[in-house]
Amino acid sequence: MQHQSNTTEDTDTNGKHGSKLVHGNITNSVLSAAYKIHSRLGPGLLEKPYVACMCYELTRLGLAFETEKPFPVIYEDITIPLGYRVDLLVENELIVEIKSVESILPIHEAQLLSYLKLGRKRVGLLINFNVLRLKDGIRRRVCGY
Repeated sequence: MQHQSNTTEDTDTNGKHGSKLVHGNITNSVLSAAYKIHSRLGPGLLEKPYVACMCYELTRLGLAFETEKPFPVIYEDITIPLGYRVDLLVENELIVEIKSVESILPIHEAQLLSYLKLGRKRVGLLINFNVLRLKDGIRRRVCGY
C-alpha cells in the first residue's frame, strides 16, 4: 500500500490536464517537449543530452527557463548556499528534474519535494528518459510547502 502525504498530489500524466491543474498549461508544454525528445532519441543516453534538448524545445516553445538554478537552504535566520541546483526552472513556476536512471527511486522523489520546498514552488516534474515508454518515467508532484 502506498501512502501519499497530505501536502503532495500525484497526477496522471496523460496530457489531458489543461488549465484545471496547478500550472497545467506549463506542465503540458514541458511534457509535450519531453515526449518529442524521447520519441526521437529514445532511452539510453546520459542526462545531459536530454537536458540540452529540453532547453532547445523550451526555447522553441517560447517558455522562459533557467538551468542549474541554485536554491539555498534557509534555516531560521541564516541562508546556507550549499549549491542545490534544479535542472530546469520553467516560467519561474515549474521545477523539472531530468533523470536517466534504471528506475525512479523514492530518493529521487524526495529530492524533487525538497527542491519544491527550498524554492517555494508548488509544482515539479521528475522525468526519467531511460524507460521504454516515457509515461512510465514521469512523476508530477504538487507541494504546499
